[in-house]
Amino acid sequence: MAFGPASRLGVSLFDETPPVEWVLGQSQEDFETIIRAVYRQVLGNAYVMESERLTVAESQFKSGDLSVREFVRAVAKSDLYCSRFFTSCARYRAIELNFRHLLGRPPLDLEEMRGHSTILDTQGFAADIDSYIDSDEYQNTFGENIVPYIRGYKSEACTSMVQFTHTFELVRGASSSSLKGDLSGTSPKLNSLVINPTATAVIPSSGAGSTFRTPADAPSRRTPLGTSVSSIGNVYRIEVTGYRAKTVNKVSQFRRSNKVYLVPAEQLSAQFQRIHAQGGVISSVTVV
Repeated sequence: MAFGPASRLGVSLFDETPPVEWVLGQSQEDFETIIRAVYRQVLGNAYVMESERLTVAESQFKSGDLSVREFVRAVAKSDLYCSRFFTSCARYRAIELNFRHLLGRPPLDLEEMRGHSTILDTQGFAADIDSYIDSDEYQNTFGENIVPYIRGYKSEACTSMVQFTHTFELVRGASSSSLKGDLSGTSPKLNSLVINPTATAVIPSSGAGSTFRTPADAPSRRTPLGTSVSSIGNVYRIEVTGYRAKTVNKVSQFRRSNKVYLVPAEQLSAQFQRIHAQGGVISSVTVV
């Protein structure tokens, strides 16, 4: 079952759209639908130019020489996939995206990610792709004829709340791109969150939180300098995105940055006013 209000969490389309499956006797139009679905899922909603399509693999699939699973394998092991999601990405970013693209979920824990890192070191990229597609999980979930799909937002696809919340770090809606639609780009999103392990806030995808990424210089202390929880009461973590550089330092209006503030309760109102005056958008406010 799906957890939470799907329309607000950005997964309603996944719930409303049945899995794409090949069945005997389908038309050429149906084959094209499946091919598009494979490209969309495996390539993370990236745009595929006509010259980039795997014409040989497509032809083999249409002629019945390849099953859906083998066509998925061909796309995932292609130079197109490798250049976008392996050679240009940090190691653990590539691994977490493989989980999203091929198994439709985030990695379970650090050990699971380390296992794939070991395969990459000892056997190489192609063998690692095979390890996802040849897994019992892939066979039991998708079989030979179902196109992989995002399923990590469903309780039966995850074994912990941490893993469930990490789904929304990797996927924010059916149209979200793995790279261009994500502020992290080719840098890992889950590395420290998996190591700890740490559950993350699930913020409605329609809000600014869907694009928030904690900046490297975010404050790590739990209270502002010179204060203590006992002296000021609750301290709140304010995550802000949407700052336009033009507003702050007269640079391009299209550049954006994120900020994190730790603010005592009695200063919240004043801080909100400063953020709005500077053109920022508050993505979340949580007690620390």
